[in-house]
Amino acid sequence: MSYGVGQGVGGSDEAQQTRCACLLLLDTSAAMSGQRIDQLNAGLMHFKQALYANAQSAQRVDVGIVSFGPVRTVTEFVSADRFYPPFLVSSADTPIGAAIEQGVEMVRQRTQYYQANGLAYYRPWVFLITAGAPSDSWRNAAELVRQGEADKDFQFFAVGMEGADMAALGQISVRPPLKLKEANFRELFDWLSASMDTIARSSPGDTVPLINPTAAGGWASA
Repeated sequence: MSYGVGQGVGGSDEAQQTRCACLLLLDTSAAMSGQRIDQLNAGLMHFKQALYANAQSAQRVDVGIVSFGPVRTVTEFVSADRFYPPFLVSSADTPIGAAIEQGVEMVRQRTQYYQANGLAYYRPWVFLITAGAPSDSWRNAAELVRQGEADKDFQFFAVGMEGADMAALGQISVRPPLKLKEANFRELFDWLSASMDTIARSSPGDTVPLINPTAAGGWASA
């Protein structure tokens, strides 16, 4: 299974201009209430600190966040050194389909921004975390994911917590979804930050092997 490709596209040869977009699609439904949403918020703060601690990641990685339950763009894409995690609160339903559709459009617009400004960029990451089952239609979202992966527009990763509909996630994501062990958000965001750092240090076009999150001691199970 492939967990990361540092494939860049077009733009300037200047290393400092190469961008890596990372979009988080985060469940804020009732399934995330209580300790879970607190742990997610703490994980986002840790993610910020981990990215900011590395000068290259801080300058090259762009972070965006879409929460769902309901769907909201809570953080437009911003460089990691200017990213400040939002405070998320849990609400009601789990509109995964609509969240993915909005996220794919955000990534498309960000890619257009890079191209219009002559910026080289790595293939964006879209990272979904959920604890529930989709409360809306997700078939169109699944098609967008598959088409985006086939066209190398982005890479999509799905992570389910206890209670998530892993079967639905498996039909949405090209890669098999991963199951978060307990609420290991800190470990998950450590891995995500390290992955972004590895990609940011690569050259556009390089294949970048990443640590398998399901390996012994990892944050996920298959």
